[in-house]
Amino acid sequence: MLTLNTVNTYYGKFRALWDVTMQVNEKEIVALVGANGAGKTTLLNTISGLLQPESGTINFFSDRIDNIETNKIVEQGISQIPEGGKVFPEMTILENLEMGAYTKEHWKVKDETIEFVYSLFPKLRERKKQLARTLSGGERQMLAVGRGLMSRPKLCTFDEPSYGLSPKLVTEFFDIIVKLREMGTTVLLVEQNVQQTLEIADRAYVMENGRIVSEGKSSDMLKDDHIKKAYLGL
Repeated sequence: MLTLNTVNTYYGKFRALWDVTMQVNEKEIVALVGANGAGKTTLLNTISGLLQPESGTINFFSDRIDNIETNKIVEQGISQIPEGGKVFPEMTILENLEMGAYTKEHWKVKDETIEFVYSLFPKLRERKKQLARTLSGGERQMLAVGRGLMSRPKLCTFDEPSYGLSPKLVTEFFDIIVKLREMGTTVLLVEQNVQQTLEIADRAYVMENGRIVSEGKSSDMLKDDHIKKAYLGL
């Protein structure tokens, strides 16, 4: 579904991604793990077109997407869920969700998609007329995920979905991610909670200093001594 080939991304003169090569297959959960500052968010932003790679290629199915605008990438079927539940604070929950269906194609079916989002997050239905700034951190994260789903993505990239959440909510969000995959949505997951991430993912990549340094089945990663020492505290 998604293929990156020797992708290099810069912030000015600073090189943030170094020859990143990876792939995500349909109906997989692929984890991208690494320390803070490793380049994970930069990679997601490069995939979604918020950053332009200096070199290398990114293909989504048969289409090259590293040279097109973010809105076109969304139309192709990629949605990014940002870290920290970033929402439009002075808009209601319903208005935030509608913003996620801004393309003509998705606007036509927005009511149906909103019902789907409400089925995943019943609290959003209860508070649909409430301003987003009045929500708790967990509720904002629910809304951010719901808004990202309004474009009916084929591939959903998550950036730290459990950030700042209680253990109970973390478990709920991981359950939602698994449910989305079971319903046919492919997931690329960046997450600091490495143990739970590897438990639900099919495959994983490890990023250090802007480079992919390891890859493999998640079940194998959980047994890897370096992973256990560096990321699992074992």
